Amino acid sequence: MASDGHQQGSGWDSTTSTPKHSRFLFWSPSSEASETALTGNGTLDGEARALSSGEMIKSFKQRFLSLELQSPRWSSAEITVQDYELRHYETAKWASTVIKGKMQKEALCQGFWKLFYYIQGKNEKEMKIEMTVPVTCLVKSGCTDFKVSFFVPFEHQESPPTAPDVFIEERKGEAIFVRSFGGFASPEKYAEEAQALARILKNAGQPFHEDFYYTAGYDSPFKLFNRHNEVWYFKK
Repeated sequence: MASDGHQQGSGWDSTTSTPKHSRFLFWSPSSEASETALTGNGTLDGEARALSSGEMIKSFKQRFLSLELQSPRWSSAEITVQDYELRHYETAKWASTVIKGKMQKEALCQGFWKLFYYIQGKNEKEMKIEMTVPVTCLVKSGCTDFKVSFFVPFEHQESPPTAPDVFIEERKGEAIFVRSFGGFASPEKYAEEAQALARILKNAGQPFHEDFYYTAGYDSPFKLFNRHNEVWYFKK
């Protein structure tokens, strides 16, 4: 019988393949970027700049605290070792935006805010949508364009709202190699973990798409301990 591949006490619910965390869950690329996002001092869009830091923090707390957050369904495959695991993800829709010509940290921050306003109701249906996890970022070798994505909640999978700067993509069911790590994850840390995963997979003779990887973040900047981050390579 399939399991989620995480050991007991790891902060995951083995019966649902979703994190056990019920509070303080949303993505942040790093502690520094988290502070930027909360204070509005980074390169954000005009709407984000228009909000005071107090209003932004209040909005975060209203949306992200004391929530059970949904995540895409997956089952653990035959490979579950110390350094990585292989998961089979089900087909699902994601809300995505592409940030072009930026450094990864800045792109992650801008992409998150575009998606945050989308779920706050800045969409064609003016519909508020619950936050989900993880927030993913597509990183391509030698490319300065980054795709940031939120998983669409199950109740909106059939017909999610659209928005001018957000598109809906359907990710087909895939087998994905996953490496997990803790702490505040900077782009440099994600790249380091992706390189480690690629090296391990090559040594193990596992075929995978080497020209891109995804980062996956699960935690709020308010959470200081037992953080959970992942890098993903897609199996060939």
